[in-house]
Amino acid sequence: MKNLGERRILHTIAMISAAFAVIMCVLIIVNYIQVKRADPLNAVSLKILGEKLQADPGDEQLRQEVRTLDLLARKAFFTTQWQVRMGGYLLFFSLLIVVICLKAIELRTKITPVIPEEERNDFWSEQKINRRWVGYTGITLVAISLALVFLTHRELAGNAGNAGNANNAGNANNANNAGNAGDAGNANNEGMQVKGADSVSKAVGKVTDMEGFPSAKELAANFPSFRGPGGNGVAFQKNIPTSWDGKSGKNIKWKTAIPLPGFNSPVIWNDRVFITGASETSREVYCVDLNSGKILWSTPVKEIPGTPEKAPSVNRETGQSAPTMTTDGRRVYAIFANGDLIALDFDGKKIWSKNLGLPANHYGHSSSLIMYHDRLIIQYDQRGAGSVMALAGKTGEVVWKTSRSVKISWASPVLVNTGKRMELILAADPLVASYDPADGKELWKMECISGEVGPSVAYADGVVFSVNDYAKLAAVEIGESPKLLWEDNEFLSDIPSPLATGKYLFMATSYGTVVCYDARKGTKYWTHEYDTPIYASPMLADGKVFLLDKKGIMHIVKPDQTFAVVSECPLGEGSVCTPAFADGKIVIRGDRNLYCIGK
Repeated sequence: MKNLGERRILHTIAMISAAFAVIMCVLIIVNYIQVKRADPLNAVSLKILGEKLQADPGDEQLRQEVRTLDLLARKAFFTTQWQVRMGGYLLFFSLLIVVICLKAIELRTKITPVIPEEERNDFWSEQKINRRWVGYTGITLVAISLALVFLTHRELAGNAGNAGNANNAGNANNANNAGNAGDAGNANNEGMQVKGADSVSKAVGKVTDMEGFPSAKELAANFPSFRGPGGNGVAFQKNIPTSWDGKSGKNIKWKTAIPLPGFNSPVIWNDRVFITGASETSREVYCVDLNSGKILWSTPVKEIPGTPEKAPSVNRETGQSAPTMTTDGRRVYAIFANGDLIALDFDGKKIWSKNLGLPANHYGHSSSLIMYHDRLIIQYDQRGAGSVMALAGKTGEVVWKTSRSVKISWASPVLVNTGKRMELILAADPLVASYDPADGKELWKMECISGEVGPSVAYADGVVFSVNDYAKLAAVEIGESPKLLWEDNEFLSDIPSPLATGKYLFMATSYGTVVCYDARKGTKYWTHEYDTPIYASPMLADGKVFLLDKKGIMHIVKPDQTFAVVSECPLGEGSVCTPAFADGKIVIRGDRNLYCIGK
């Protein structure tokens, strides 16, 4: 009797779980049909309002309606993503419960004697056939539902870029658009031409020209990391072109196809450009001649102890190679989504390599690298194990490592000189925190950011600017006791990092809006809305702001209190990567090719 009671309970649980699984199958199928019929990010109403706003750009009420509807659409997108994942998990676990219960019933059922063939009733054989067909139907329904979960997830991932989430982090990327910083915001108020070598020395700190250390002059003359020397979005190069056309070839010095894909930006040292690419099975570092576009060498990244057998699952907008490299002019350093880290000499020969452990990161690792003196700085904020570390550039040995009580971050470290000391500033939910780059000691922190952080901070004249979507834009005056100067939540970025000078703060959003603020007061000088998303971080070069949109069109504007266009230059293909600068040249990574633009 006891076994009979247990079997009845197990049978009831199995039937309830099976019914729940059927309901989940139906919901998954309905959800897939809805996703195919209606893309929340491309709603007809949103397009109509956008067209009306183009016809009447001065209508502020209509502009606010567009922003509100866009925000609702983005929230609907992420809700749908969550529903798809959760539906798949619930379907799997309900089926698992059914299987476990049926197996338990089988183990508790006594074996009955076989009835002789002549005494068997056709009724029982018919019931067996019916149960078999019910089982086949259920298996087919489950298989279709699981396939639709996969297809729906891919459908949404294909549109994730329009939602502006790395991943991204980036990242995204790009998810990879997160800075490797420094104080490069010194400019005069009129032309905002960046000052010379003295300003560069301030930006990167006092550095001697001893072995393994780049001098201030070397750093200023090159573009050694994401967003330039110091990594704060300011290039010190001059004679930067402001007119080109990729389709006609106007001012295109060369373009070179890169064998493996990647969302990292190029770095430049003298006449060499460095970039990486990766797939699920291969990872490579490339060196390209700045003058000719010829690939001088490519080094495969393989046979590294501890490398995971399988590449991590990453978001399509982040990929396997989102982090931007860095160089100290003696060696180049690269990191990939699987945690592989490598140092090469300028001939492509491996000096050292290691694996930092598989990143626990649902979009893919995208935090870029930066150098402080002869130390390689790595922000490694992963699920349940955030940290920042410094490795010896020559050997790869850990010089220091500091644990961080933060969530996953796709942002990159920012290195600045405050006038009193060098500070390494990082952003990750819930903190913007500063560290001494010499020993990793925490200097200060402030809770002013939240969510899945993709943009890096910006810095100018003692103020740090942090931003993230569904959070806020915060201006923090730094010091032993940091103080919040102002905050805003009207325009927020989830991929591009902000650009700061002593006077202005420029911010681009992934949905195409660019905003200019008073850096000290938070007053909004102007906003401008483009039709195309922007993933690349804005750059200040030769006294102009360079904004590259996802279609590959470079929007060059004057840094001023009023919006003024200098020029708009099409690359000829799409791009989500922040440009790099050399004297008289811009190097841009497109979706397929690496371009060099020059007069």
